[in-house]
Amino acid sequence: MDTFFQFIQQSSFYEFATLLALASVAGLFAHFFRQPLLIAFILIGVLAGPSAFDFMHSSKELELLSKLGISVLLFIVGLKLDLKLIKSLGLTALFTGVLQMLGTFGAAYFLSTALGIGEKSAFFIGIATAFSSTIIIVKILSDKKEIDSMHGKIALGVLIVQDFAVVFAMMVLSTIASIQQTLDIENMASLAIFFDEFIAMGINAGILVAIIAVFMRFAALKLVSKMASSAELLLCFALAWAFLLSAICDYIGLSKELGGLMAGISLASTPYREAIVSKLASIRDFLLLFFFITLGASLDFSVVGGQNELIIAVILAVFVLVFKPLIVFLLAMIQGYKPRTAFLSGVSLGQVSEFSFIFLAMAVSLKLAEPQILGMVTLVGMITIAVSTYGMSMSNQLYNVFEPFLVRFDKKADLEEEGYVQDHKRKSYDIILFGMGRYGKEMVERFKGAKKKLLIVDFNPEVVKEYRADGYDIIYGDASDPDFYHFLPLNKTKWVVSAMPPHNRTLSHDDPRMIMLKALKTSKFKGKIALASHSEIGQERFEEEGVHVIFKPFKDAAERAVEKLLEINNDKK
Repeated sequence: MDTFFQFIQQSSFYEFATLLALASVAGLFAHFFRQPLLIAFILIGVLAGPSAFDFMHSSKELELLSKLGISVLLFIVGLKLDLKLIKSLGLTALFTGVLQMLGTFGAAYFLSTALGIGEKSAFFIGIATAFSSTIIIVKILSDKKEIDSMHGKIALGVLIVQDFAVVFAMMVLSTIASIQQTLDIENMASLAIFFDEFIAMGINAGILVAIIAVFMRFAALKLVSKMASSAELLLCFALAWAFLLSAICDYIGLSKELGGLMAGISLASTPYREAIVSKLASIRDFLLLFFFITLGASLDFSVVGGQNELIIAVILAVFVLVFKPLIVFLLAMIQGYKPRTAFLSGVSLGQVSEFSFIFLAMAVSLKLAEPQILGMVTLVGMITIAVSTYGMSMSNQLYNVFEPFLVRFDKKADLEEEGYVQDHKRKSYDIILFGMGRYGKEMVERFKGAKKKLLIVDFNPEVVKEYRADGYDIIYGDASDPDFYHFLPLNKTKWVVSAMPPHNRTLSHDDPRMIMLKALKTSKFKGKIALASHSEIGQERFEEEGVHVIFKPFKDAAERAVEKLLEINNDKK
């Protein structure tokens, strides 16, 4: 065995080949047992790191690949974001993010002190547990095709707020380090330097955002159009743009993750974003493999300490897994979101961030926290990342289990919204439309032009406010809540139309469209049903369920485009 490890360590190439081979085998087992792949990759990192065989020594090369993977991941997320939705969710993200961090920090601090940890160390544990893992959350939501869902966007908004908080916390620690290296008489000067750096970072960030806005307005489409003349050139440009903005953000004091996200957003308005996403997907998955391996290798459990520290770590892990989802759930409910959206948002954020390890390592190096604290939080991070990965993967099943209890938190006392629902229940409609995404909004405009009586249902409170202010009949509702259909005027409606996007890669029983069909049958709806389906399997299943009209967005768009071209061609003849 020693000879084998010596052979691996002769070259970084041998090490990479071995890690890829082990990851492939572990991934095969994970796939066979239907476990998340990233857990398998993290375990390979643990085995390769100091906690086990300790044969992974190309840390710089692996860290570089990890950082590239993170930038590509956030770049793809940015490409898929809708700027209007970002604006509408800004207050929700800020309110939820700030209060979640404050609440988690306070509760973790008091819990830590109650467990016998010193106040100074408890302070840093509170900060470390307040942050959630951007990489883990975004990767799983992307794999589940839920990054565009309402709970996905709420989670992403909260993560952006947390990223700014992490940057601020790191800057504070850097200032403390600077103060410790100077005489007491120079402390005020060090603080002045900190505030100067913070103001400079804000100014640089503002300038960067302004430059990106100008680029989006005047240059993005033209530049990307020229690059799109060659598939290889488009791929090269996309990677260069993602890495360039990540590097710039890192240089001015912001996070690389934020840079990748901004790079994606800047190109999201171009018609080539889907082509870029499809080309980058495999590169993203390959590079992120090294991030998860590096994460596993960085988990050194030798510094955890004795049995007492191990018990405390488990208690803190349970706290993170329960308290953080709970506080996010309650904050989302307060803002008017339905239990399902609030619950799924909370489940997504129930882990410790990888940046928490970096933050605590800095605190330990400054002798502000004990080394055992870093070991404990490392273990807490491993436990919470592993458990929350399973939780996110099975989030819909978990909601079905807890639904009878969670619906009690629903804002039944919201008399204003209840009044709207009761008022619309007395009316008759040609169509009830579910879903105000891009597809649904286009349908609304067409129905309005055709002067059809339309009732819109959406689960984004901001969209409901916007369209209600414009005079539309629209109510707030969750299509995956079977009880909601009892409040609809189904006996006075001709059509129920779903413009909701696919819930997952496969059509399962917890897909909102399947729940809608079942609820309509239970309510003995006598009208007709139409819905959008993006896959052949879904279309066959919907036909079996008796759906009258099935929209095929991509195929329908292609057919309409060909018809229009043929019409133009015939007119010329």
